[in-house]
Amino acid sequence: MGTNEIHNLNHAQSLGAGHAARRQTGDGIRGFEELIQEKARDRLNFSKHATKRLDERGIAIDNRLLGDLEHAVDEARKKGSKDVAVIGSKGMFIVNVPNNTVVTTMSQDDMKNRIFTNIDSAVFM
Repeated sequence: MGTNEIHNLNHAQSLGAGHAARRQTGDGIRGFEELIQEKARDRLNFSKHATKRLDERGIAIDNRLLGDLEHAVDEARKKGSKDVAVIGSKGMFIVNVPNNTVVTTMSQDDMKNRIFTNIDSAVFM
């Protein structure tokens, strides 16, 4: 092989390596964007009705409770739940799992002598 052939081979290899690096970086960026979108979908939303009930019933949502709710909804999602009652020390939260939305909530006192319909699962936290 002559000097020109070796130079051309090295140049071609470096171009190929650069292309592979760009491709990996591109995949990494696309993966990161998908992860960000997935995390945004994972955030629990509260309907207007649920927000009103929280205010009326004096239920405060702190970061710990929100994290516990999100974890409970994730567990319900893994089991195929659509509408879940998440029951904890602060009360009960009815969550539409596909929409990731709390649709209503009630305090411990409000839960006494109640019948809950249109839920397919319950998670205790």
